[in-house]
Amino acid sequence: MKRRNFIKKTALTGGLLSSGGAFSYASTKKKLSPEYKFNLKYAPHLGMFKNLAGDDPIDQINFMADQGFIAFEDNSMMQRDVALQEKIGNTLSKRGMGMGVFVIDKGGNMANTLAAGKKEYIDIFLNGCKKSIEVAKRTNAKWMTVVPGGYDRSLPIGVQDAHVIEALKRGAEILEPHGLVMVLEPLSDSPDLYLQKSDQTYMICKAVDSPSCKILYDIYHLQKNEGHLIHNMDITWDEIAYIQIGDNPGRKEPTTGEINYKNVFKYIHSKGYDGILGMEHGNSQKGEIGEEAVIKAYQEVDGFL
Repeated sequence: MKRRNFIKKTALTGGLLSSGGAFSYASTKKKLSPEYKFNLKYAPHLGMFKNLAGDDPIDQINFMADQGFIAFEDNSMMQRDVALQEKIGNTLSKRGMGMGVFVIDKGGNMANTLAAGKKEYIDIFLNGCKKSIEVAKRTNAKWMTVVPGGYDRSLPIGVQDAHVIEALKRGAEILEPHGLVMVLEPLSDSPDLYLQKSDQTYMICKAVDSPSCKILYDIYHLQKNEGHLIHNMDITWDEIAYIQIGDNPGRKEPTTGEINYKNVFKYIHSKGYDGILGMEHGNSQKGEIGEEAVIKAYQEVDGFL
């Protein structure tokens, strides 16, 4: 399948063009070509295209839209000031982009693990759920990432499971009336993390039994932890609400590692997935060349039809 040239070197024309055209960016001498139409809703994050679009977050989001990306995610949204949250939400709305996940602040980490069942830890988590509601409203968000934290090695695993499930039920009760969804992310960063496998996360979601508690299937982490990506996605599919991307090894853009992303994306598309796929990875190369390579990689692996 033929690929479009997505970036052309040229002088700035300055300011916004017509509503159907591209944007110009004060910090780059590159003018954008007509946008590429992706088959899935890939979501870049701030900083991924800062050399091409400049440091301003709104310029970066407009740049993403001009490349054909129709979604955006920002793990750190809860830490951003309210004015910027509102500007981001308004920009996403104007550009027809979906808002992906942000992380619930202190929603469970190695310092306040939900597996311990301690009231003070659960209160921190529930307070984060409450605060996330207003952030979600400002940014048109629906999904928030939750990591339950580490194991409590002093307790049997069944007791830890019960503590996590009970805490998540209480979080779901807060979010459900607002149509918001916490997505549980199994991670590969440390053997001390309580949540590491897709089947374990599936069991917890079934036990919580709420539309506000689902799986965030991070392909990078789960390739490291268990492999068999398509099989494991298939058997847990009814609880998967969000997907994140990163190749392995290196956690960079698709085509830089061992994962056959063209086949994985073909499978996801075949399931009728209409959700967001967060581009939670780094760039394999530095500067503008590296940012162009990210866009080219997604155009390549998106060509599965």
